[in-house]
Amino acid sequence: MRVALLHDYLNQYGGGERVLETLMEIFPDAPIYTLLYDEDRTYGKFRGRVKKTSFLDWPLARRNHRWFIPFMARAAEAMNVDDQYDLIISDTAGYAKGIRVPAGAVHLSYTHTPLRYAWEQDNYLQPILSKPQLLMARPILNYLQRWDHKAGQKPDHLLANSRFIADKIKRYYDRESDVIYPPVDTKMFYREKNVKDRSYYLGVGRLLHYKRFDLMVKAFSKLGLPLKILGTGPELENLKTLADSGVGSKANIEFITFLDNENELRSLYNNAKALVFPQVEDFGLVAAEAQVCGTPVIAYGAGGALEIVDDSISGVLFEKQSVESLINAVMRVEKMRFNRAKISSMGSRFSKDKFKKLLLAKIDSLGI
Repeated sequence: MRVALLHDYLNQYGGGERVLETLMEIFPDAPIYTLLYDEDRTYGKFRGRVKKTSFLDWPLARRNHRWFIPFMARAAEAMNVDDQYDLIISDTAGYAKGIRVPAGAVHLSYTHTPLRYAWEQDNYLQPILSKPQLLMARPILNYLQRWDHKAGQKPDHLLANSRFIADKIKRYYDRESDVIYPPVDTKMFYREKNVKDRSYYLGVGRLLHYKRFDLMVKAFSKLGLPLKILGTGPELENLKTLADSGVGSKANIEFITFLDNENELRSLYNNAKALVFPQVEDFGLVAAEAQVCGTPVIAYGAGGALEIVDDSISGVLFEKQSVESLINAVMRVEKMRFNRAKISSMGSRFSKDKFKKLLLAKIDSLGI
């Protein structure tokens, strides 16, 4: 079976790219079609696999891809997959499903989310755009919504990364989808049994406004408890400034922007008292990774977190995206004792092996 892989853009490395890596393992000869490709920013993990990129693939767009969101739909439509494949798998949170595929090929789309900025404009754009800017952007955003609905009809079959996203697919595309949770590499992430000093809390992810790292900084500035934040992104300097303005925060909040390898990330998970997860996420791969490492998760009770965290067993859920609600959740954790072996065992449902088994079973059912 000849397979090609489609991905939105490869100029950063996060949960979607981890899924793509697993698809590459399953199909070692499958080339990648993507709108943008930056080898350095993806740490060389996709070297030699990218076959074609879009007309947007130039340095300014690679470094500032969000500036070019209005053009990405057109860039996807202008790309076409070569006429030599039996199966096309798009791994997408927006645009890859709109790349033209050859007639006769089966298109299976693994959907992390319908295009966020198109369907949930107020949630994702209102905090970063002024009212005049948002008003000016409405025609473009409405166009992207129409485009995303149309593109959502193109794949022959849809997979969702959570029940939360399956519900959105039904609501926005009026289509059914099967749920397969994203893969955690349990050979890389696992519980280290001899950890004794769990003195800090941990936040991990791209530093974007909707991920609400600001709540972490404000809460832990008040609590005075140790917090490590691992990640980079456009909010980094704002968060540092916010931390510096907090009482005692310079001493208890640490920003980590680079790790030498994933062994260090596993160690950070294992040595954390808990992972803090205050955002509404499509799924939340970092929360699943922490759980596999036996680390409880303090999560806002919405989105994919509800499919990962079992309150009082594998972590704590809080009701409001507010500093006070997060502080109360942290204080609950301070008084609790968690069974880390049980938490790690619960995380096995997110293993890479299970992902591969379910995906291949789905492909087999297509009769290609």
